[in-house]
Amino acid sequence: MHLAPIDWFIVVVSLAVTFLPAIFLARRAGKNATEFFAAGRQAPWWLIGISLVATTFSTDTPNLVTNLVRQGGVSANWTWWAFLLTGMATVFFYARLWRRSGVLTDLELYELRYSGKGASFVRGFRAVYLGLFFNCVIIATVNLAAAKIAAVLFGWHEWQTLLMLGAVPVLFAAISGVWGVMVTDLLQFCITMTSAFAAAFVALHAPGVGGLHAMLATVQAAHPRMLSVLPDFGDIRTAATIFIIPLTVQWWSVWYPGSEPGGGSYVAQRMLAARTEKDASVGTLLFQVMHYALRPWPWIIVALASTIVFPTVADIAHRFPNVDAHLLGDDIAYPAMLTFLPAGLAGFMVAGLFAAYRSTLETHLNWGTSYLVHDLYRRFIVRDRDERHYVRVARVTTALIMVVAIGVTFLLDTASQAFHWLLDIGAGTGLIYLLRWFWWRINAWSEVAAMASSFVISGAFIMADKLGAHVDGNTTLIVTVALTTATWVLVTYLTAPADDATLARFYRLVRPGGPGWRRLHALVGDTTAQQAAERGMLPRALAGWTLGLLAVYGALFGTGALLYGHLLSGGIACAIAVGAGILLLALL
Repeated sequence: MHLAPIDWFIVVVSLAVTFLPAIFLARRAGKNATEFFAAGRQAPWWLIGISLVATTFSTDTPNLVTNLVRQGGVSANWTWWAFLLTGMATVFFYARLWRRSGVLTDLELYELRYSGKGASFVRGFRAVYLGLFFNCVIIATVNLAAAKIAAVLFGWHEWQTLLMLGAVPVLFAAISGVWGVMVTDLLQFCITMTSAFAAAFVALHAPGVGGLHAMLATVQAAHPRMLSVLPDFGDIRTAATIFIIPLTVQWWSVWYPGSEPGGGSYVAQRMLAARTEKDASVGTLLFQVMHYALRPWPWIIVALASTIVFPTVADIAHRFPNVDAHLLGDDIAYPAMLTFLPAGLAGFMVAGLFAAYRSTLETHLNWGTSYLVHDLYRRFIVRDRDERHYVRVARVTTALIMVVAIGVTFLLDTASQAFHWLLDIGAGTGLIYLLRWFWWRINAWSEVAAMASSFVISGAFIMADKLGAHVDGNTTLIVTVALTTATWVLVTYLTAPADDATLARFYRLVRPGGPGWRRLHALVGDTTAQQAAERGMLPRALAGWTLGLLAVYGALFGTGALLYGHLLSGGIACAIAVGAGILLLALL
């Protein structure tokens, strides 16, 4: 891609505009850890929702969707569409509880919910496990996608991309804290979404594509099942992998950043930064709507068009001979399609991709730093220093996380590889994150057992695969989930629960409700009226969860049907979405 002067002008202006929040908010972020990591608990719902959707729109996301569509058709997206069940559960069952807890990070919840050495251990361990290990793998996938895009568009080597682009989000996240990250996300979201729709429009007019209807006809003729939003149930193994398992097992059993059962990571960070409980709930709802109903189809259109322009990876390699061999794959078809953008739009797309890269990395750098500084350094290593000391340490830690993540980047080949690694390693732990809010008996050692067993079992399967003893992915997931769940349930009953004082303090503060806390009613002096109100919380949450699923899935598949020209089914799906949305607003 050769950028014209107008393109460079657009890139420079967009970069300058998105740096303004860092300048204006740097002083506020440096006041204390609450400002740096939780925006002083003053974030409004609309900023929370847009910030989350900007964070999850990264350089690796369209590449991953393109990879899924080219290899398994549109229905392969159920691998991540199924996580809407998790997201809606967070909105209606958990968002208010998180905000009531008043913790600064979600790991701080451990010493609020549990007691004893186990609570301290799991908080410190997960600070390193998630803040460094998991976080650096995720940042590495984003770096890898950026390297692939830059290799196709500009012919840069991987090290050049990481060196030139990596310093920008580090500088911004270290200066402005989460306030600056969220405000910048607002600006970057506008750029990235506009550029995504522009890319879809241009892809439809790329050589040989011929517009929307011609593209659909060509793809249908070449790949009869590619356009279907449901898998071919005649191929039960594939259907189980991309549809049945995600909807029945994966969504509640697997911990994955941004889609954690019960909320967590940077999603919890945004909810904890909310002004009120309602801001936490509505902001998270806005995120789910935009993430699943607004964004997928522009990426899918580009992916479908790429199967006509670049039918195989060999075609991509032939068109871009200077791209490193280990970067080649179906996921690189997305940046390959961007080379057809005309002057003006090309600069806007480059600005959009860079904005997507920055928004994700700045959030992950701030989130990982919050764990390593607040939950490890401040809690266990250096206590009782002034607030500015911890902010200074946080700024240094931000840079160190990026250095480690760049090293991990060179170990990866595709975005889907890292995606499935993280799913495997987190398998079986999800249920405990759902139930710990509603069942008093779960304790810190339950969580330690879940993490350890999931890591060991999934690691054994990964090692066996590397040694040539391949095991089906569905079998790996189900076995890991079953053994991990059995392990932590057994450990729960073999170890002592949190002491009554800790449980009572947590119950009074969070008011989770449900039959799992019946033992605490007498202990905390609940009245009959309070118990009746709590009993009504879960049915209302269940109704909201159901309506939310109908609204978002209806909008997602209704849009797809209308694009395919199926007016009746598209109209019915959209009508369901509108009706469910109206009822949902009334419920809220």
